[in-house]
Amino acid sequence: MLGDKDPKVTIAVKDMAAAQKFYEGTLGLKKGEGGQPGALVFKSGGSSVFIYESKFAGTNQATAATWVLDDVDGTVRELKGKGVPFEHYADLPGVTLEGDVHVARDMRAAWFKDPDGNILALVSQ
Repeated sequence: MLGDKDPKVTIAVKDMAAAQKFYEGTLGLKKGEGGQPGALVFKSGGSSVFIYESKFAGTNQATAATWVLDDVDGTVRELKGKGVPFEHYADLPGVTLEGDVHVARDMRAAWFKDPDGNILALVSQ
């Protein structure tokens, strides 16, 4: 039924102007077609990220979106250069922290938040 369909990342925000600046300017996503009042669509690779205004923005305490990358460390450095602070999770079993990157065997991951506190992740392939 849904196994051959691409899901869309959907993220609630409180301030559309701050969200657009962050997702487009800081993260480098391209504004796409299909926005509506109180919402924007951004292209990211072959997928899209749908940003919409909601009073519930930032209340999710789990990861809202994950980008799978070849170079997590390089992307972390680039985002830090743009002022993005990274989260550190000391309670992950079997995971060590190398700077802002969490390492578990061959996996490298980093988490950061958007202006509304939505948790976003970078993970190695």
